[in-house]
Amino acid sequence: MANVLVSACLLGLPTRYDGAAKPDRELLEQLRTEGHTPIPVCPEQLGGLPTPRPPAEIEHDDGPAVLAGRARVVTLEGRDITESYLRGADAALRIARLLSCRTAWLKEKSPACGVHRIKRGERTVPGRGVAAARLEAGGLEVFGR
Repeated sequence: MANVLVSACLLGLPTRYDGAAKPDRELLEQLRTEGHTPIPVCPEQLGGLPTPRPPAEIEHDDGPAVLAGRARVVTLEGRDITESYLRGADAALRIARLLSCRTAWLKEKSPACGVHRIKRGERTVPGRGVAAARLEAGGLEVFGR
């Protein structure tokens, strides 16, 4: 049985920016059937952000650029919350290592967890979130839902 990091909102926990959850029963059943133990994480909460919280996005780029210091994460009102996203991504990676997780299933479209897609304004654009990028750089295999 392997531990697998999973976005907490996909497990039904109300951790999204709007205080809602996005339960993915199909994913949970798949993990159970395969004998995996889901480990819930919300990088935004781990970084110290409240729930609910103002929506945020990565300006002009995506997670790898944030990790490299070339982009930032801002709320729609323009408040820079990059440091919270970096702290949360680092904490998620520490949890993954502590619990020997080799894979992560993360919520698409999130500025933290998006694996293939993130939101920018009203549009969905190709890109990776900050935590997804940190986890992948840390050696985890990262999948999006």
